[in-house]
Amino acid sequence: MPASHGRVVLVPTPIGHRDDITLRALDTLRSADLIACEDTRHSRPFLTHHGIDTPLVSFHEHNESRRADDLAQRAQAGQSIAVITDAGMPGISDPGFRLVRACLERKVPVEVLPGPSAVLTALVGSGLPVHAFHFGGFLPIKKGKRRSQLAAALAAEGTSIFFESPHRLTSTLGILAELDPDAPTCVARELTKMFESYHRDSAAALLAHFTSHPPKGEIVLLVAPKSSRQ
Repeated sequence: MPASHGRVVLVPTPIGHRDDITLRALDTLRSADLIACEDTRHSRPFLTHHGIDTPLVSFHEHNESRRADDLAQRAQAGQSIAVITDAGMPGISDPGFRLVRACLERKVPVEVLPGPSAVLTALVGSGLPVHAFHFGGFLPIKKGKRRSQLAAALAAEGTSIFFESPHRLTSTLGILAELDPDAPTCVARELTKMFESYHRDSAAALLAHFTSHPPKGEIVLLVAPKSSRQ
């Protein structure tokens, strides 16, 4: 039967600065019966900072499949379940999708609160075209697949946005520079944090920069399509 009071609420959390959270999100976390989070050790200090002591349960990529149905059942039984990840919007390259599907199957109400997103923050700050864009998640580890995705990004109609590891960034920029050395590119690092930076230049120029200055931290890579230069 559909839940009359229970619900699941996906709550975005800050991508860096811990005060980048809405009043509604804080109220939701305080009033929830349970908060499902990726890493309790990561989330508890953040919640404590905001005076929230709601019980936590782990909900990460290794237990998402089996825990999604359990959380949906709890909500169906009347509990209010808030879902957070280590940073940003649950479900975007993080756990959340399977839980939403489980709730829809059980006719459990699902709410999604607005909030921080590294994808949109990086896009707006990049200076690249924003009228249309594609988010490709994390780039593949294998070079061949990365090359295919980057080639597709250059042929796309809008700006392409990817998450990338700092350990692979120079390799990725090397592939991009081989495909199109003049491709307008942006590397957004450590967004909203103390050492936030945007590096905006051609693929070849950014390759040279990061080859001599090895990158650190969380990275968003943005590539403008060839059509934007016509």
